[in-house]
Amino acid sequence: MSTIELESKCRELRQLQALIDEAQQEAEAIKNAIKASMGDCESLQAGEYKISWKPVETARIDTASLKKHCPELAAIYTKTTIIRRFIVA
Repeated sequence: MSTIELESKCRELRQLQALIDEAQQEAEAIKNAIKASMGDCESLQAGEYKISWKPVETARIDTASLKKHCPELAAIYTKTTIIRRFIVA
């Protein structure tokens, strides 16, 4: 692919990413409006749509504390991976 074609693709990518960001912000605003309307209600029916907003409990390991208090144990269970990060700047 030529430099001109790459530049064009990068421009097109940026425009699409801007559209995606805008759509995600709009979707988040709509979600927040629905949540505000629900208040403390965990589920409700809106025509054909069933909406639920329930608390979910999760358990995660606090890796910062583990490294601080048990560094040897943290080192044993730490897995290093390599990824390629794609950025258009």
